[in-house]
Amino acid sequence: MASTKKEDEVQKTEARSLKLEVLEKMSTLSAAGFGLVAALAWNSAIQDLFAQIFPNKESLSAKFAYAIILTILVVLITTQLGRATQKLKLLLHKDNS
Repeated sequence: MASTKKEDEVQKTEARSLKLEVLEKMSTLSAAGFGLVAALAWNSAIQDLFAQIFPNKESLSAKFAYAIILTILVVLITTQLGRATQKLKLLLHKDNS
């Protein structure tokens, strides 16, 4: 049975949709991978900084200081990013209304 023109268009649309979905997933995975590399680089830099501040970096107090300061930094940064994202969403929503 020969396919109709409409069936061909549906198949082409589905193929494009699948390609877009694959591209979106690959972009997300790539961004996550690069984010991990950046996080590891920052972790190394911060650990070196702490090694200079706390010469005995194996001490329990140095490890706790590192964990506490890093946690505070992460909370502050993610909070600010969340607020900025929310403001932009509100701005875009107002523009679209």
